[in-house]
Amino acid sequence: MSLFDQIGGPSAVTAAVDDLYRRLIADPALTPYFDGVDMRRLKAHQRSFIAAAIGGPDPYLGRSMRESYARYKIQADHFDRVVDHLVETLSDLGVSGAVIERIGANLAPLKADVVTPDTAAFAG
Repeated sequence: MSLFDQIGGPSAVTAAVDDLYRRLIADPALTPYFDGVDMRRLKAHQRSFIAAAIGGPDPYLGRSMRESYARYKIQADHFDRVVDHLVETLSDLGVSGAVIERIGANLAPLKADVVTPDTAAFAG
């Protein structure tokens, strides 16, 4: 059984993405990344990406992580904050620790593509 199925399929991914972005937008260190962003569109892309990354039935057809995030100049500590919020979100939604670890293992390699080395934070 895929991680996608283990966490509850499309409805669970939707709940997780909605809660995750609620947390990210409320985090003062991360809020500037979302200024002027179409959140409905961003959430749709994120649901598609996460579902594909954890074994959902549809492939992710969006841009590469490097291409998608390059303009934001994301710092390593901000990436780590997002991961922390994701872990909290999944825990609060009742996802087991073992499954969260497997999801983290699937997503951890993306840090190299998302983080822009030696840069200042995105300022809008």
